[in-house]
Amino acid sequence: MQNILFFMAFNMIFLLAGCDAPKKPERPAYEKFQPGEDRPGGEASVHVSGFNTIARPSANMPVFNQLNFHKGNGFFRQTWQPESGEDLVQDGLGPLFHTNSCSNCHIHDRRGHAPEDGEITDESVLVRLSIPAIIDQQKQRLRKSGVIPEPTYGGQLQVNALEGVKPEGKVRVTFDYFQVAFADGHQVELRKPVFAVENLGYGPMAENTMISMRITPSMIGIGLLEAISEKSLLANQDPEDKNGDGISGRANRVWDIQKQRTSIGRFGWKAGVPTLRQQSAAAFSGDMGLTTSLFPDESCTEFQKDCLAAPRGEEPDVSDFILDKVVFYSRHVGVPVRTDAKKPGVLKGKKLFNEAGCAGCHQPSFTTASMDVQSETAMTVIEKELANQLIWPYSDFLLHDMGEGLADGRPEFLATGSEWRTPALWGIGHTQLLDRRTGFLHDGRARTLMEAILWHGGEAKQSRRKVLKMNAGERKALVAFIESL
Repeated sequence: MQNILFFMAFNMIFLLAGCDAPKKPERPAYEKFQPGEDRPGGEASVHVSGFNTIARPSANMPVFNQLNFHKGNGFFRQTWQPESGEDLVQDGLGPLFHTNSCSNCHIHDRRGHAPEDGEITDESVLVRLSIPAIIDQQKQRLRKSGVIPEPTYGGQLQVNALEGVKPEGKVRVTFDYFQVAFADGHQVELRKPVFAVENLGYGPMAENTMISMRITPSMIGIGLLEAISEKSLLANQDPEDKNGDGISGRANRVWDIQKQRTSIGRFGWKAGVPTLRQQSAAAFSGDMGLTTSLFPDESCTEFQKDCLAAPRGEEPDVSDFILDKVVFYSRHVGVPVRTDAKKPGVLKGKKLFNEAGCAGCHQPSFTTASMDVQSETAMTVIEKELANQLIWPYSDFLLHDMGEGLADGRPEFLATGSEWRTPALWGIGHTQLLDRRTGFLHDGRARTLMEAILWHGGEAKQSRRKVLKMNAGERKALVAFIESL
């Protein structure tokens, strides 16, 4: 009996002691796998393998919508032809143009690449042109145009032209190289592009012309980004850096052609476009010389007489039916499922990514708006497969000053010459599977993810300093995490 009472008393003491024992502190969310983060596009995420990594429709798309997706893909890949006079669907190319198909720039819906040292830019690289707004009339135009185009050559250098029309010119790119050293002595070579404009077809450019080289961005998941509410995007603004973390993101404010008012910029390297429909129509106009209901005018300037005299067909070249299908396709290119999200090395890299402060701009997740609040998004109607999705794009989609190293000196609406929109990181590990030349950053200068990290300055300079202190194992884990996205 005494033994029984002794054990009962011992167990009671043990239980009471356990109640008072301090609990082990819970690990921060960024140190462990979070439910859903292996499916970056929510229910729309797609399983991919081999070369078939992009151009897959959202996984939750109803069967009846898949036909629209594939029709849009067909128009996206269509090769446009010069005006034939026969009223064909594919007529209307030019007179001046960069390429003759959407897919020539967005190869397999991936991002583009910079040319090799000393080469002429190819179709996956655009060269934007503008001049500073000096007089009041120009400053007033900025509200709707965002930039003042170069007077003779317009807002983009067109490297191709129809027969009988002179191309605008070519751009040759060379690189300046230099080394960056880590604390342990390891060095990484960085390269900075230098542009030389050649064979100008219509005389010299204005002396104060600002030139910016841009590679084409990835197409994946952009419909989900359009479905994020304005409230969610603006919640991350901190233009005065009130929290003192050195990061002061802000939204760009741009002109919405359809709504005829100022809206939040969501797309483009400087967030200069509010909607995918406007982005698609602008690409038809600026890249292929194709008119749409949004951009009904040819892009010839008053100094390009042969361009103005070229034959014209019925306007617009691209019908609203085709534009709608291309927009639908663009909205539903699926985001690849993450297969390595739970690996210890990847989780270690995730911890380092957050401790370095990278998530200050590359915010991990959003939840897209529900179908009944479409007025708060860039979309007229939120499609069912895009609504209420927990997504992991790793971006705040705001403008950030990235320092002089990445500055192109070319403002766009509110964006200064050193500000860039934070790009989404999802799917970035797939970008070089098909083409090892695929580059990173706005002009493709970075050949590796570590090069891209080391170009970060401005608001990201503190994060860069922390990365430079990492040892070889930590650098490997950091890159493994980013590649896993």
